Amino acid sequence: DADVVLQELLDKDPEARALWEERHKLPVDPRVTAVGWFLRRTSIDELPQLFNVVRGEMSFIGPRPIVPEEVEKYGEQYQLISRVRPGLTGLWQVSGRSRLTYAERVEIDAYYIRNWSFWLDMYILFKTPVAVLSFSNAA
Repeated sequence: DADVVLQELLDKDPEARALWEERHKLPVDPRVTAVGWFLRRTSIDELPQLFNVVRGEMSFIGPRPIVPEEVEKYGEQYQLISRVRPGLTGLWQVSGRSRLTYAERVEIDAYYIRNWSFWLDMYILFKTPVAVLSFSNAA
């Protein structure tokens, strides 16, 4: 009943609704258990995606995967971002993670694709551990 729980919160709390619409994340999400909170906070929940990288379905660095419910948030950038393989880590993750709005996330992913270089990937690669270990930016 996760969708129902989320909807009930959004119906009751206009502040949470505004934050959800802006970032598509909540600092205190009623759907997340204590164990899930720890996994998200430490980014351990991302580790299973390494299997997707090994299988060639994802790259290590790139824009985050786009789920069907989020396609409309990408607007005209969707065509650009959907053409590349999604990544486990990326520029928006090392640029603020959950502090950024969804629109900023989309713009950063588009910037990454338009400006891709080996050196940009190296920058992201070296900044990823710092971003993961700075728990304050994780949702």
